Amino acid sequence: MKPAVKAAHDVPDDAEKRLQSFIAKFSLEHQALIRGVRAALRKRLPSANELVYDNYNFFVIGYSSTERPSDSIVSLAAGASGAGLSFPYCGARLPDPHKLLLGSGNTNRFIRLDSAKVLARPEVEALIAAAVGMAKMPLPCFDLLMCLITEFSRHDNQERVKLPKPPYDRPTPVPT
Repeated sequence: MKPAVKAAHDVPDDAEKRLQSFIAKFSLEHQALIRGVRAALRKRLPSANELVYDNYNFFVIGYSSTERPSDSIVSLAAGASGAGLSFPYCGARLPDPHKLLLGSGNTNRFIRLDSAKVLARPEVEALIAAAVGMAKMPLPCFDLLMCLITEFSRHDNQERVKLPKPPYDRPTPVPT
């Protein structure tokens, strides 16, 4: 019998509406970029938790194996001037033979994104794969667990929206 492959769970409507309201604050051009990059990252990392931050300077969606931001593998960071793909906790250790990574901090590195298509470039895919391999906690073998939304701009408030876990008797492919 062929194992069933389960599609990624949808984020519950209320969390998705809040997330879309954060994105709506951007220009139409940046909204399209953020949505395209988010879709590509959800496809690439289907079992990662989305950790959403609307803070003072940036709108951030982190992709993490746990609920902890410090376990984020990559983050989409968007500001008034555009968007970037951040490698917040392993960027300085990533192999970067093509010299794509920007930044000079102790841990974080990033690349600027002018299109979601940048994520499909082999050298960027290699960076993402290396970051997944360096993750403190491996990504789970099942689909998206939750969307955690934190709004720093209004008040320190966290809303956790738990998603149902898929049945364990239906294996899903591990992202590569």
